[in-house]
Amino acid sequence: QVQLVESGGGLVQAGGSLRLSCAASGRTFSNYYMGWFRQAPGKEREFVAAVSYGGRTTYYVDSVKGRFTISRDNAKNTLYLQMNSLKTEDTAVYYCAARTSYDIYDASHYGYWGQGTQVTVSS
Repeated sequence: QVQLVESGGGLVQAGGSLRLSCAASGRTFSNYYMGWFRQAPGKEREFVAAVSYGGRTTYYVDSVKGRFTISRDNAKNTLYLQMNSLKTEDTAVYYCAARTSYDIYDASHYGYWGQGTQVTVSS
C-alpha cells in the first residue's frame, strides 16, 4: 500500500503560480512512476504530468507544457507540481497517483491515489 497526501492547492489569480506537493508513505516511493491528474466539474479525470522513478524523464499533457513542472524528491518521499502562468481553465481538483501498471497516461493504470487538492484560478 502507498498512502498519498496532497497539499498546496488554493485560490490564485490568472497568471499566478502554485506549487503542489504530494507526500508518500508506505511502500518504497522510488519504485513507482508518479503522476498528477486533475478533474474539473462535469469533466473526466485528465492526465496532467508524470515522472519516472528517478525523476529524469517527465511527461506532460500539451495544455500545460512550458507552464507546469513535475519533479520528485525520493529522499523525502515527495512529489511536486510547480504550476506557473495559471489559466482559468486549470481550475480543478488535482490528484497525485502512483502507477501500478504500464500506461503512463491512463488513470486506470494508477493504483494508489491521494484525496485531491482544489486549485481555483480566477480571472
